[in-house]
Amino acid sequence: MSASIIKKEKNIVSIEFTVPNETFEKAVNKAYLKIRNSIAVQGFRKGKAPKHIIEKKYGKNVFYDEAIDIVLSDTYPEVVKELKLDPINRPQVDFKEIEEGKDLTFTADIEVMPEVELGQYKGIEIEKIVHNVTDEDVDNEIKKIQDKNSRMIEVTDRPVKDGDTLTIDYAGFTGDVQFEGGTAQNQTLVIGSKTFIPGFEEQLIGKNIGEEAEVNVTFPEEYHSEDLKGKDAIFKVTVHEIKEKELPALDDEFAKDVSEFDTLDELKADTRKKLEADAKEKERMENGNKVIEKIVNDSNVEVPEVLVEREIDYQARNYEQQFRMQGFAGKEVEDLINNLVNQYKENYKEQAVLNVKTDLVMSAIIEKENIAATEEELTEELKKLAEAYNVEEDKFENFKESMLSSSRQYIEESIQKRKVVDLIIEETKFI
Repeated sequence: MSASIIKKEKNIVSIEFTVPNETFEKAVNKAYLKIRNSIAVQGFRKGKAPKHIIEKKYGKNVFYDEAIDIVLSDTYPEVVKELKLDPINRPQVDFKEIEEGKDLTFTADIEVMPEVELGQYKGIEIEKIVHNVTDEDVDNEIKKIQDKNSRMIEVTDRPVKDGDTLTIDYAGFTGDVQFEGGTAQNQTLVIGSKTFIPGFEEQLIGKNIGEEAEVNVTFPEEYHSEDLKGKDAIFKVTVHEIKEKELPALDDEFAKDVSEFDTLDELKADTRKKLEADAKEKERMENGNKVIEKIVNDSNVEVPEVLVEREIDYQARNYEQQFRMQGFAGKEVEDLINNLVNQYKENYKEQAVLNVKTDLVMSAIIEKENIAATEEELTEELKKLAEAYNVEEDKFENFKESMLSSSRQYIEESIQKRKVVDLIIEETKFI
């Protein structure tokens, strides 16, 4: 078999390759064996008619279409490898007239990965993003720990105040008519959470246990129920229970209870250390993204439409899956999801083009810098994944083998892209 590139225009490569007659004849024989059961010949049971009898009845070309498919499935990958092509779509294949006893010549137009003209990606000057950790940040983190270790206590000697957790009954009315879906019993409500209709929670402040209150609200114009959009309503509400959050004192005993430290100062110091590490990683990611954005903008590449469509479809499937995982079902929900996914596809086009261009530029840098993922790096990456998936230590080798078998390329590319970010950050001049 011989193969050669005839011409190349942008990211479309036209090639020609020749398949020996002997190879094509073998493919014809395979085609006969494959489809003979579907061909009826008088005097023979299905599948039993000899090849030459079928050819005499239906013509020599009866097996050609199937034989050509067999030849292409066998030879096309070899041609692509020989010519070092990187196809991104199915080829448009044609062939010259088949002449018995002669070699068969194919031509194919193949859409391949576009060439990337990289801009400057080393020594770029850029203003550095910095995230400093303040005393207020540390205090807020300690308050989060304090809040997690709080307890709810029942209150009976005062009215409702902001921040309380209530147990209430309510019934909603528009005029004198009680509307559907506006009634609940023993409903939990945190005052200040803004989970109810605007204005509802604030009107319960100052109410006492057992007291019935009338709460006047106006439903938002964008409310999900068509019957209630923009309408005034009254809710008759009874408060059954008031609870408030009791926070532990911030002292050394608190530090001992919630951590391995003996003093509050030690806990704060450790908290600051963790926040600073997070801030550094955030700086690294944001500065890396900023540099990559500049490199992408300064590089020239024609983004193939097929790659953009694949990116849109991939992200749309993820978007749709988010709805599925929340348990939405039913005909109306299906229609809603389909509409949302279609809207997503329309709105995502510009971002998809940018994502594809970024991937192409990153791949070009990987190739130019000869960046590879080592076996040690693959193992470390898989250890992190195993930990995230709670894989037991004695099962790690099976997990590793399975992941490398199914997702090696994806894992390698993730490592390579991370190394590209490390490289360009190291080479960037931050000002």
